[in-house]
Amino acid sequence: MSSRMLSYTGGEDAHFLEACTLCSKSLGHNSDIFMYRGNNPFCSKECRQEQIEVDEAREKRWRVKKSSETTKKTTKASSVQTGTLLVA
Repeated sequence: MSSRMLSYTGGEDAHFLEACTLCSKSLGHNSDIFMYRGNNPFCSKECRQEQIEVDEAREKRWRVKKSSETTKKTTKASSVQTGTLLVA
């Protein structure tokens, strides 16, 4: 088998270790490969670290957005007035 591997569906797909996930640099056969989050290969510690930082920033924005949405719902719910209305 060459640098291709069989996929689970029976077809052939390019091998996932051919290029860096971030910069697309070709990964050599005798060079170190730095992995992150499963099957994401990187050519260097720097590329892997950059991807980690991008992911962390994305997750932080998501948490802030989620928190903001929860705060808006709580504020909206707490502004509803309840009580008894008497009509004569």
